[in-house]
Amino acid sequence: MTLADFYASPENDMEFLPIIPLDADGEKDDDTDVPEQLPLLPLRNTVLFPGVVLPITVGRDKSIKAVNDAYKTDKLVGVLAQKDSSVEDPGTQDLEKVGTVAKVIKLIKMPDGGTTVIIQGKKRFGVREFLREEPYFTARVNLLEEPAAPQDRQFEASIDSIRDLASQIIQLTPNMPSEAAVILRNIENPAFLIHFVSSNLNSELLEKQKLLETNDLEERAATLLNYLNRELQFAELKNQVTKKTKSELDKQQREYFLQQQMKSIKEELGGDSNEREVKEMQKRAENKKWPLYAKEAFDKGIERLERMHPSTPDYSVVFNHLDLLLDLPWDEHTEDAYDLRKAKQVLDADHYGMAKIKERILEYLAVLKLKGDMKSPILCFVGPPGIGKTSLGRSIASAIGRKYVRLSLGGLHDESEIRGHRKTYIGAMPGRVVQALRKIKTSNPVMILDEIDKIGKDFRGDPSSALLEVLDPEQNHTFYDNYLELEYDLSKVLFIATANSMNDIQPALRDRLEIIELSGYAVEEKIEIAQRHLFPKQKEAHGLKGLPVKAGDKVLEKVIEEYTRESGVRELDRQLAAIMRSLAMSFALTGKSKPTLSSADIAKILGKPRYNNELYKTAQLPGVAVGLAWTYVGGDILFIETLLSEGKGELKLTGNLGNVMKESASTALTYIQAHGKKFNIDPELFAKRNIHVHVPEGAVPKDGPSAGITMLTSIVSAFTGQKVKPYLAMTGEITLRGQVLPVGGIKEKVLAAKRAGIKELILCWQNERDVADINSEFIEGMTFHYVRTMQQVLETALG
Repeated sequence: MTLADFYASPENDMEFLPIIPLDADGEKDDDTDVPEQLPLLPLRNTVLFPGVVLPITVGRDKSIKAVNDAYKTDKLVGVLAQKDSSVEDPGTQDLEKVGTVAKVIKLIKMPDGGTTVIIQGKKRFGVREFLREEPYFTARVNLLEEPAAPQDRQFEASIDSIRDLASQIIQLTPNMPSEAAVILRNIENPAFLIHFVSSNLNSELLEKQKLLETNDLEERAATLLNYLNRELQFAELKNQVTKKTKSELDKQQREYFLQQQMKSIKEELGGDSNEREVKEMQKRAENKKWPLYAKEAFDKGIERLERMHPSTPDYSVVFNHLDLLLDLPWDEHTEDAYDLRKAKQVLDADHYGMAKIKERILEYLAVLKLKGDMKSPILCFVGPPGIGKTSLGRSIASAIGRKYVRLSLGGLHDESEIRGHRKTYIGAMPGRVVQALRKIKTSNPVMILDEIDKIGKDFRGDPSSALLEVLDPEQNHTFYDNYLELEYDLSKVLFIATANSMNDIQPALRDRLEIIELSGYAVEEKIEIAQRHLFPKQKEAHGLKGLPVKAGDKVLEKVIEEYTRESGVRELDRQLAAIMRSLAMSFALTGKSKPTLSSADIAKILGKPRYNNELYKTAQLPGVAVGLAWTYVGGDILFIETLLSEGKGELKLTGNLGNVMKESASTALTYIQAHGKKFNIDPELFAKRNIHVHVPEGAVPKDGPSAGITMLTSIVSAFTGQKVKPYLAMTGEITLRGQVLPVGGIKEKVLAAKRAGIKELILCWQNERDVADINSEFIEGMTFHYVRTMQQVLETALG
């Protein structure tokens, strides 16, 4: 048997290390000549006994040098145990005084650079004195004679007991290699048996050292017996704990296997393994507040679910449907805040202006407070982009103490997005309205239906038709979702739709909405909004909140008039963001910031003005009139130019005009031809002159009847050679009978004229009520001419 065979066992799991002798009786006749001075090899965590072979790994430089020098000469070293194994670099005071002379049998260089030494203990020795510590420990030693073994029966009995106890410990230790028991039975030398067992004893280092230092062999045997008895008791206790643990594990495994078998049997018999899921659903349903028909539907579904196996395709369909029933807030509502003053304060703090909307919300709250319950109105805010329609919805929710949810309807083309899919389809889902209620956990939120005018309509479906039921106060208390397959009460939901244009909303849907038109902001309103909301918001967004940066009203007015052309404030917000970015960069570079912005700073940051009003203030040529137009982004100014040329009386229209606008030009020309003498126009000119009417910005489509009086004025001006009054603009529809009809979008048009520097406006007399709705401060300095006939238009414009 080789050494490699004996040392091949895993060390971490072994109670006994198979440290075996090369010669069990070698100690008896050992005549090794030991010199008086020996190099010393300190050992941590172990004690070497005479006759025992021990493989050790040498790592310290001193120890490696000592072993190498000894291996080159007589191969003898003195092995001493350290008193404290935690000391990395021991001194002489850290070493025991009694050790064992060892012979270096083999020196092995390991692949990792370490050195493994196989040594065999020879004789015990005592240190007389330490001679030196460098390059390694050297000491003068005295050999300790080993007494002869007693020949009495008591000592033999002790030896037999040692052998029996050691054998029992080996049997109780599951990881002990079988070689240990074989070696134990074959050791005949009593002294070596004691040394071998002592070396493999799972005991403290001090106890092993005590055994080594004991000279009397009988006393050494008696001490070892005590240690072995204690070790045996520990091994038996450990064995009992192991068996108990194994028994418990076996029991758990047995229960697990039985449960798996029961599960398999149930599955074979068509039973279910979904009891936990069903019980959880039933527990959630116990405290659920819902109508009787919903509870009956749930009970019916849960009975069906109990009969189904989880692996069947319909199981997930039924489960998801029941889960939706439990998640929906059937009779769960938030308490409304009926404090009208506080609600008004919240609305005023979040949005400037918008008096109509605020008044309507406060009226709704007042009725709700008095009556206690009412169907929510279906409001629709119509106005140009960027004026705060969507954000106003969140503000309303905050003012009345309700939760807020938003549905974006832009580009929606599938009516199933509103009503839901049939739940039998793969991937079926409830409609967006039901999903929103499921998410918000209340049946009376403020629900914003954003961009309702941009719902798609094609071969895939018409979602606007599906919204008819949702937005009808007489029907939505029994709204039917295809996935839910039950009626749901939406009458407590405060629906607020937003749109840019009423023309794109389906007529039947528009009939169900309470339209509140929002016009663009005047310059004064934009200044106030910028000071209250936009400027502080951009300061904080760009890390300038703590700096005293301000902008006066005049500076903001310059930004509004010269760098923006819009009804809302989105472009203004972007321009303020550009200013803040420039200030942030300046502060980051210099550490300084200007406390107040000036007009020069604005020009430096934003560059040259993009817009100016000089175009409208210059002297007009004959045939040029200024009209007012409404676009989806608000009001705008447009020029209408007429030029006469030699020809046959043909009318040519350019500028990307729509049919209605072309018909307005034809109507104006026909009226002028019929009443030419009134305007001092030679009737023969109509046959000799070609008339070309052009509306600049030809890339922009234009249509509508509101440019009728402007075209009339432009054509008459061209024929008569009279200039149109400067700073004058007009809007109105014309008829062949010479009447002027009212048009829409008056506030946007008037504010656009004000922005452009127009001083006078010609409007239909029926539009006077629309002007009355505009804050008088916003139109200060403007003169309005209200006319009934086209004759009055020409007298005012050309007079």
